[in-house]
Amino acid sequence: MPAAERDLFDVIVVGAGNAAFTAALAARAAGAQVLVLEKASQKLRGGNTRFTGGIFRCAYNGIEDLIPVVRGNDNPDTVLVDPYTRADYLKDLQRVTGGRTDPVLSQILVERSYDTVRWMADLGVVWEFNRAVGAVTRAGVAKVKLPSGGALRVRGEGVVLSSTLFRLAEEAEIALLYETHAQRIVTAADGRVVGVEVRGPEGIRVLHCRALVLASGGFQASPEMRTAYLGPNWSLVKVRGTRFNTGEMIRAALTTGAQSYGEWSGCHATPIDADAPTYGELRLTDKTNRLSYPFSVMVNLDGERFVDEGEDFNLYTYAKMGREILQQRSATVLQIFDRQTVPLLETRYNTATPVIAQSLPELADGIGERYGALGFRKANFRKTLESYNAAVQEGVFNPDIHDGKRTAGLRPEKTNWATRLDEPPFQAYATTVGITFTFGGIRIDANAAVVDHLERPIPGLFATGELTGGFFYLNYPGGAGLMRGAVFGRLAGTHAAQWALDNR
Repeated sequence: MPAAERDLFDVIVVGAGNAAFTAALAARAAGAQVLVLEKASQKLRGGNTRFTGGIFRCAYNGIEDLIPVVRGNDNPDTVLVDPYTRADYLKDLQRVTGGRTDPVLSQILVERSYDTVRWMADLGVVWEFNRAVGAVTRAGVAKVKLPSGGALRVRGEGVVLSSTLFRLAEEAEIALLYETHAQRIVTAADGRVVGVEVRGPEGIRVLHCRALVLASGGFQASPEMRTAYLGPNWSLVKVRGTRFNTGEMIRAALTTGAQSYGEWSGCHATPIDADAPTYGELRLTDKTNRLSYPFSVMVNLDGERFVDEGEDFNLYTYAKMGREILQQRSATVLQIFDRQTVPLLETRYNTATPVIAQSLPELADGIGERYGALGFRKANFRKTLESYNAAVQEGVFNPDIHDGKRTAGLRPEKTNWATRLDEPPFQAYATTVGITFTFGGIRIDANAAVVDHLERPIPGLFATGELTGGFFYLNYPGGAGLMRGAVFGRLAGTHAAQWALDNR
């Protein structure tokens, strides 16, 4: 029976990204009749997943754990991998969130991470080693050093992950409705969720279900909600991903009695190309990211450094770096590299047109010509770079480790990977802020059930992905977002199906 004609589903999933489809596939495997609701058109489908680099942060003991996931699709002899244990993962979550990550939910995320990527591989998702984001390729070294924890990504990145999940859902006979905007959660007198009100091509109607899984993303694409929760400047930032994650189901869940949870004033905001579009474009996906800044000198339009570029590896700082850039005038900064560091740039920099010069004064003139309308201060820029070069301390530059090669006498200091800008040609990349997803949302329990203010599960209501709070505060370790969506998507789908089948 076509989805539009069915009166009742066991499980309805709101959303059509990684979190949503892992829930839908798990529910279907458990024997439930499942419907997925996609707010976007078929052309624009897939949520934020299509815009990701496809990295899933998981725990592993070494290359021997990764080989069964990659399954012959990549050559393990070409990479170097250090162990990334569960203890390492938990330590990273605690460290980057200032100890605020929910202890129960983060424990589940970590403990189920490896098993979940294995499960996804069993479903048909194709994996490879992550040589793109956070990996280090050095001249004369045959093997690529993979980033700690972020060693795996989906082959073809988010675009292929999305298309794979849609194909797997079709093969599993999961029903799907496009251009169907969920607006309100429908409950019975006893508090059970019994359906969802939607606006679609046929108008407004109620779709009935025994269990509902919310997986429709955060509120990052809503200028109104960004202004209300993140602050007024956030209404002007660019959105890296889908324009459809506007927070309606977060509001609907709160209206239904869900508990608000997490850092509502926090988000994943990353450096992106200053010329990037206002919303994510599928032709670019995540290629506007500018994440090689640890090896750069970053200056604002006043020609001043404003942050420790070398605080940590980019996978541990890039999600908070956007907030630092937003505080600068016009939310625009410049990343400066020279011949020593240009070879370390991620390939995504190829989508930009840098200012290139043979001397620092010539570079200042070139930046002034291109960005003079923004009030770029050339003289101060030159003074800052001269002071930086003079402050760089001796030591061995090593991009593989926290090398401690630093400056002395600056504010702020650069604490790792500080090299003098003295080998032309020099390159400058203009960078601004791109928001990826928000941190605040609704509270779930260990079964991915949405809980009320007394932390009691709301009967029949489950959630996963970006609209759940309590995982990330201040910052997040790269790849943990997709992993969170999949781990709790699988849990949400499994428990939603069990609830539905028990209440048939």
